[in-house]
Amino acid sequence: MRTLRNGVLLALAAALALQLFFIGRIALMAVLAPQSTTFERSEAWRLALGGELRWRQDWRGYAQISDHLKRAVIASEDDSFASHEGVDWEAIEKAWERNAKAEEAAAQRAAQNRPTPPIRIRGGSTITQQLAKNLLLSGERTLLRKGQELVLAYALEQLLSKRRILEIYLNHVEWGVGVFGAEAAAQHYFRKSAAQLSAWEAARLAVMLPRPRYFEQRPRSAYLNHRTATIVARMRRAELP
Repeated sequence: MRTLRNGVLLALAAALALQLFFIGRIALMAVLAPQSTTFERSEAWRLALGGELRWRQDWRGYAQISDHLKRAVIASEDDSFASHEGVDWEAIEKAWERNAKAEEAAAQRAAQNRPTPPIRIRGGSTITQQLAKNLLLSGERTLLRKGQELVLAYALEQLLSKRRILEIYLNHVEWGVGVFGAEAAAQHYFRKSAAQLSAWEAARLAVMLPRPRYFEQRPRSAYLNHRTATIVARMRRAELP
């Protein structure tokens, strides 16, 4: 019994130490720009194992990134970014409903022996949640990892300003194979700086975010063009921090 109790106490102490480590890392980000994220390091390792040396990333301050891109990303990824506290429960609920309907439709097609396209799973994650996941967590899909993501999202909101969260996000989000951050993406796709992006260019980059590697290989995608036009129209309503 004592061994079990000691084991539980040790596990709790380890969990607490891990949370304190995460909190300390986040607090430092208020004054120090993170050099890399957990996701970037895992991706660098994957590319190295595959013999690829392609890698682009250049930090740019908040003012050096086009407001068009900030608005486009908010309009596309998280339109309530300026007002939520890290998690948008309404968006998560809507995502669950859409996923359930998609799975039901796929099951009906399969029962009728009709071709069933891959189901596009929607997560409803906010920009803050995406940043929490990419900065500090692994890419595994488990309830424990999702719970940790929620905790870190709230911590980010408490310790950093909205401007800082968006700044870090835009400098580290993936925009293609070995392409990370707004400056690298702007140079890679449009041969210009992130500060010079037009509204259309910014919207196109924002639309790529859920599946950047996929759209990097399909620049003439009809969906990409249609969705870009939609985001351009929505950008004017996006609220910047």
